[in-house]
Amino acid sequence: MYEKIKTFKDLVVWQKSIELVKNVYRITKDFPIEEQYCITAQMRRASISIPSNIAEGFRRKHNKEYMRFLNIALGSCAELETQIIIARELSYIDVNEERSLLELLDYICRMIVNLNKKLI
Repeated sequence: MYEKIKTFKDLVVWQKSIELVKNVYRITKDFPIEEQYCITAQMRRASISIPSNIAEGFRRKHNKEYMRFLNIALGSCAELETQIIIARELSYIDVNEERSLLELLDYICRMIVNLNKKLI
């Protein structure tokens, strides 16, 4: 059957978010050097924020606090989605990279929303 979730690392949504972070780092390492402190840093921070807020919320004592951190993670998802689109518009990533990142990001967002609903 199902194993009990003991830590945030057991959450599939956290695991997928870590996968997303690695993908963002891999893709942004090829961005122009002049973007190092702009879109590269912004995309990396937004991607890191997603699993970080899932983890922090998991450790909170009350569901209301957990939900607040999940909502912050959703905000970071929206921020990253916008940055991915901008990166594509600037030709820093190709359409396949954009599609791959957005599909994974959408999956993560849906998982966060569903987790949030279970906490109500």
